[in-house]
Amino acid sequence: MSSIAAGAPDEAALAPGSIVVGHDGSAQSDRALAVALDLAQALSVPVVIVRAWSIETAPHGTIFHDGYAASFAEITAAVRERLRAETADLVARYPGCRVDVRGVLGQPSEVLAGASAGARMLVVGSRGLGGFAGLLLGSVSEQCIRHARCPVLVVPMAG
Repeated sequence: MSSIAAGAPDEAALAPGSIVVGHDGSAQSDRALAVALDLAQALSVPVVIVRAWSIETAPHGTIFHDGYAASFAEITAAVRERLRAETADLVARYPGCRVDVRGVLGQPSEVLAGASAGARMLVVGSRGLGGFAGLLLGSVSEQCIRHARCPVLVVPMAG
């Protein structure tokens, strides 16, 4: 499987019944991925790991190269490859799971809500930023709960 560049008409198209998991490179998203892989293995369904990206979060060195600005497709491919590399060790522990990785231009909560269409479940991590910090920063997991088109599993921080 391969990632689809932002703006493509079938950007959110998934294998029916996939488990979608958001991954931002944090320990919390690794924990959410492990839970998603456990569930996918038990249910014999594919996993789609999704990373939202913006110009600010694109991998270092991918925006400009050889004096030219990279295309969105090139940046998306770099995001996808970084995501694949960051999750490879964990994914390797589940050799029976079919896993797809996608990089999608956009805000994390909007990207994940869009990717949830047709999914069996959306799995996201929680950083535990409740209270005032959570109100100021907004919560991706809270927005996913409100706007996803499938059940959402929020995996809390360890401990």
